[in-house]
Amino acid sequence: MTISSSLNAGVAGLASNATRLAAISDNIANSATNGYRRVETSFQSMVMSSRGAGEYSAGGVRVGTRRLIDQSGSLVATINATDLAVRGRGFLPVARSTEVDAGNGDPKLLLTTTGSFRTDANGILRTDSGLTLLGWPALPDGTMPTYPRDTSDGLEPVQINVNQFSGEPTTRMTLGVNLPATETTAGASGDTQELSVEYFDNLGRSENVHMTFTPTVPATGTSNEWTVVLDDTAQPGVVIGEYVLTFDSSRTSGGTLLSVTTVSGGAYNATTGSLIVNVAGGPIELNIGKPGESDGLTQLSDSFAPLNISKDGSPVGNMTSVEVDEQGVVYAYFDTGITRPIYQVPLIDLPNPNGMIAMDKQTYMPSPESGSYFLWNAGDGPTGDIVSFALEESTTDVASELTDMIQTQRAYSSNAKVIQTVDEMLQETTNIKR
Repeated sequence: MTISSSLNAGVAGLASNATRLAAISDNIANSATNGYRRVETSFQSMVMSSRGAGEYSAGGVRVGTRRLIDQSGSLVATINATDLAVRGRGFLPVARSTEVDAGNGDPKLLLTTTGSFRTDANGILRTDSGLTLLGWPALPDGTMPTYPRDTSDGLEPVQINVNQFSGEPTTRMTLGVNLPATETTAGASGDTQELSVEYFDNLGRSENVHMTFTPTVPATGTSNEWTVVLDDTAQPGVVIGEYVLTFDSSRTSGGTLLSVTTVSGGAYNATTGSLIVNVAGGPIELNIGKPGESDGLTQLSDSFAPLNISKDGSPVGNMTSVEVDEQGVVYAYFDTGITRPIYQVPLIDLPNPNGMIAMDKQTYMPSPESGSYFLWNAGDGPTGDIVSFALEESTTDVASELTDMIQTQRAYSSNAKVIQTVDEMLQETTNIKR
């Protein structure tokens, strides 16, 4: 039995070292594969119970392999905005492109740590290996609705419509205009002052809020009062607001707004310095300044001067590029200067990443051993962040693998020598009969 157990132990040693060599070969073959996680081989001895003192039976060895999914490789910079890599803990959600194209329900969720994603003919972000990036779509106004975090429901292929048009309606204006103080004194000509401020409606068309400032000319002294009438070019002949502006003439606050009286239109809010006017497409907040402050409407000197006029909104523009920020938000950039969130790519975390099932193309599938997964915003909770213009290198250290290969080769040769020696001993035992 002792000689036979030696033979069995030698055979087990050959098989175990062959397995280790296979793992080393895989690691070296994928030393340039982005996102590859190396396979580690471990040996466990097998002990057979002895029958008595002076007897020993060789148990041999068992081999085990595991992929070190929780070890990450170095990041390398690229020139593609949609080359993505995870820096730290977490995985990107992807699906096989064939399953996405088939459209037979939700595709199976797979996880990866890096990918060179580019748009296909339909604008869907995919890798050359056939993986599609998944994310949560944003609402048309760029806000993100609430999605479930313990399931992949809500995730869909990230689609970039490179021919997409976009415009933003104007919702807020700020007026910094000086009115001539000389026009509100007795004997002044009482000439009106006119100003038009462009805004963009809900369809990206250009319209104007037209303002007519009329001074109140007193019989004697100074009134420091103006009446402004606002109308909308989208609604000819319709007055959308009328206000009486009274300015301060004191030494400390001379020329600033003293009070605003609403004749028609939205009421003036002295706390915020704004009022609401309703154009054809909806309300616009018009900021004319707070009483006593000089950053809005003023009345100084003898000149009419639009000093600071600003507004939000933009005309219709073409999408020019997309980028992904550290939180996984996919932004679309337009040639009008608009930046709009269109998707958010979450990071998925599991209690035991090494318990996942390894698939091809550097992807992994959750399993009971990996635990339940949770979808985080990148940078929240235990997860790291997402790096664009980057890919993750393989975790294979070629020098270390070559060293392991030499050790494996020597161990294999030694086990082969054991088998050869046992064979010679058995041959000697056979020769005893002769």
